[in-house]
Amino acid sequence: MTNVLVIRSSANGAASVSNRLIDAYLAAHPDAHVVTRDLDADPVPHVTSASLAGIGRHAPEGAEFATARALQDAIIAEVFAADVLVIGLPLYNFGMPSTLKSWFDYVARAGTTFSYTATGPVGLVTGKRAIIAHARAGKYDDAAGFPFALTHVTALLKFIGVTDVQTAIAEGSAFGPDAAQAALDSATQTITTFA
Repeated sequence: MTNVLVIRSSANGAASVSNRLIDAYLAAHPDAHVVTRDLDADPVPHVTSASLAGIGRHAPEGAEFATARALQDAIIAEVFAADVLVIGLPLYNFGMPSTLKSWFDYVARAGTTFSYTATGPVGLVTGKRAIIAHARAGKYDDAAGFPFALTHVTALLKFIGVTDVQTAIAEGSAFGPDAAQAALDSATQTITTFA
């Protein structure tokens, strides 16, 4: 049985295109064991001066750091337990939702999910695949690196060692209902073919 970790980051609930793409993927893989982290319903706190030390490589002792460290431990455990990460990625002002960035901030821990070496950082989250369900209202040339969301998320995944990344993109939803439906249909067809 495949263990799937679903990360939902859209603030649009059931109307979210990225959530609908995730649902289509899950419907195509009914035998998967699914763990879901909904960052809209239960957001990971943004990093602050109070939490930064707690999510560092060596967390200091003290109750003020224990909550952040326990949450980070739980999030990292979910990542390591998964065979496949399915990440909902709506485009917000050309970037990822801040809640998804916070999740990545808690995932990235030196010595646990990546390691510094003499030749540079090495990802420690290996042998996993990631599927990105990307939704955006406009149409863009991804080769240009703009907008930044997809490039940023892919780079963060590779940084921690997840190098097998597939993306289903639903774009152009701002061009009217027919274009929006066509974009959803095309991306749905793509994401359901991912193993």
